[in-house]
Amino acid sequence: MNIVFLSAVLPVAVLLWFVYRRDRLHPEPLGKLLLTFLAGCFSVVPAAAMEALLSAFGPGLPVLDGLYNGFVVAGLSEELCKLVLLMLVVWRSPHFDEYFDGIVYAVYLSLGFACVENVMYVYSSTDALATALMRGLLAVPAHFLFAVTMGYHLSLAKFDPSDRSRHLFHALFYPLLLHGTYDALLMVGEGLGDTPGGLAVRGVLMVAFIVFDVQMWRWGIRRIKRMQERSQEQDFDPSNPFEGFTWNV
Repeated sequence: MNIVFLSAVLPVAVLLWFVYRRDRLHPEPLGKLLLTFLAGCFSVVPAAAMEALLSAFGPGLPVLDGLYNGFVVAGLSEELCKLVLLMLVVWRSPHFDEYFDGIVYAVYLSLGFACVENVMYVYSSTDALATALMRGLLAVPAHFLFAVTMGYHLSLAKFDPSDRSRHLFHALFYPLLLHGTYDALLMVGEGLGDTPGGLAVRGVLMVAFIVFDVQMWRWGIRRIKRMQERSQEQDFDPSNPFEGFTWNV
């Protein structure tokens, strides 16, 4: 295993381990997690086809192109393909039996996508290690955070059937909104050119991007904690109020 390949997959492995370690109550079977990860790897294929199709309909203006490519070409294509495959692989699975599972499975699928995408970007770059470092700090964690939001709402849809349609819509809409905003803040700046005005706007957009990225982490960690708490409440047996209690002697 060479250093280039390792640099592309290591951020994915770290985040997979991060979310797996937080699935404390009923850890998911490794075989099911591997299948979900591989489904995420495959999701690159339909997403790429959809992106190629949608790219032909861009508005042709720098700022609008950035918004269109961010929200529609990348955001809609990738998040829709992820959600469809996630539903196919885990929705009816008996292992999807607690709130936190939605986040676990969504993260594994999304990071499968991110792993393939990262390898492709790194190997096609003229400076592979610099690309791997930048994407490892930004792009791969972004896919992780989009997935946390998707899995959060997918679990609400699974365990709140009375409001399932709304939660399923949110399982696509909010990751798309995050993904589109993340990409558009970068893509709009790229289309502004190097004029003084363009550079000034790009500086503002970069500051906005950093603030947005930090905020995404705050939202993501908050959702992870909330679903861990819901799983604990779901697992609590009221007929045994001392379940999980240990005496300290």
